[in-house]
Amino acid sequence: MIVYVETLGCSRNQVDSEVMLGKLLAAGHTRTHDPGRAQVIVVNTCGFISTAADEAVDTILEMAEYKKHGVCRRLVVTGCLTQRYKDDPGLVWSLPEVDAFSGTGACEQIVDVVEDRTVPLLTLFPEPDARPFADLSVDRVLSGNPYAFVKVSEGCNRHCTYCIIPALRGRQRSRPVDDICADALALVKKGVKEIVLTAENTTDYGRDLPDGTGFAQVLEILSEKISILDPQVWIRMLYTHPESLTRQIVETVKAHDNICAYYDVPIQHADTALLRRMGRPYAREQLKGLFAMIRDTDPDAALRTTVITGFPGETGDIFETLHDFVQEVRFDHLGVFPYSDAEDLPSHALENHVPDGVAQLRHDTLMAAQAEISGQINQTHVGKTYGVLIEENPEPGLFIGRTRFQAPEVDGVTFVYSEKLAIGSMVQVKITDGYEYDIAGEKA
Repeated sequence: MIVYVETLGCSRNQVDSEVMLGKLLAAGHTRTHDPGRAQVIVVNTCGFISTAADEAVDTILEMAEYKKHGVCRRLVVTGCLTQRYKDDPGLVWSLPEVDAFSGTGACEQIVDVVEDRTVPLLTLFPEPDARPFADLSVDRVLSGNPYAFVKVSEGCNRHCTYCIIPALRGRQRSRPVDDICADALALVKKGVKEIVLTAENTTDYGRDLPDGTGFAQVLEILSEKISILDPQVWIRMLYTHPESLTRQIVETVKAHDNICAYYDVPIQHADTALLRRMGRPYAREQLKGLFAMIRDTDPDAALRTTVITGFPGETGDIFETLHDFVQEVRFDHLGVFPYSDAEDLPSHALENHVPDGVAQLRHDTLMAAQAEISGQINQTHVGKTYGVLIEENPEPGLFIGRTRFQAPEVDGVTFVYSEKLAIGSMVQVKITDGYEYDIAGEKA
């Protein structure tokens, strides 16, 4: 059968989709990039916040149109949305167009889900905790980008009150180091030029392991193995946790040229009391100390964070604490999300909810402040030369790529003016212009 897979949500979902595609192709099915040609459509959903759930439902309904007017005969919905609402009969009744629902633990069974026609509606929700790691690198079908994500662990043992991830992905299971390396090296052999390590909290790696292996050891071993195969390949880490991002990790990054000195550290807020309500086990002063340590250890390090506005109990003064913190630390990159409420979240039961409009206004205020900060930081790059990974060629003479301090899909980009460059190549670029979120330059 001809299969089309639509992926929504985070990098972990992207990996899941690549694994599912690999299994489908290995079973004899073929892939299409056009849903209008697909006999089977798989939608891998996100359900983390309400806007993601709304997008997922809209996408499902959009794909369902191909059952009416295309050649599609089977619509499969999988991922976090279905896992979150697997016990809600309303999901099934509201989407009669769907032929099969499966959860986050069912990726390895996607062939059965696609091929099973024994019942009018198939539902498959194995426990996420039981999902294996062993074959994530086997027959994985990549997205075509010069970068690829590699999971170092699955699930989460933390208890943030605004987050549903532990219920969707299960308890933390750290992946064996040899398996991580096998996955990454297989990707490098396929031509990938940037390995992006991902998890719910990458730096929590090893907390569930009896041998004491931690994330610093993962970086050390992976760096050495990749440098032997291709010393030009970058290694990047996302989703670090402020509590488990240690000096040892920072020093390991500093000591290895192929690891990007890029720290994605979601803090969620900067007010100590509100952080406690969020279930985040650190205080404002600890955050200040962490970022100071990173910059003292490596002055060239780039800092990224994400924060939530409008969390229950966030007064005007508490928001000002966050606003002041953002202006004081001066992050290279900042993501801001208004609080998203749901009845199955512990934070739903908290008092003093903030109106949506107020949360959005605070979001806009922070983004305006960050635009000014980011623009000023980008001006400091003018005149300097950086290695850039080339990713797109949208028009003649213009290429789009990223430096070490720009992560894929979440940060600004580098525009490169040149007549001819190869996609996936690393080139030296002299920066000539800095904008609010992007920079631009010419091949050096």
